[in-house]
Amino acid sequence: MTLSVLEIAGHIADLKDTDYRNTLAAAVLVELLIEKGVFTREEFARKARELEEASLAEVIASRRMRVLGK
Repeated sequence: MTLSVLEIAGHIADLKDTDYRNTLAAAVLVELLIEKGVFTREEFARKARELEEASLAEVIASRRMRVLGK
């Protein structure tokens, strides 16, 4: 089954819309939780950095394992 350029463009537009809505929902949740005092913006930023670093470390470890053939 071959998709036309128009169909592919439509799928991409749908994905962009979904991505926007998901990002908006996440931003709204974070803002509400900050407003309610569940956590601070600084705590959120710190945790985001921790997770990003952990993810990067996982990617690096995975690549090393592949290079070493394990």
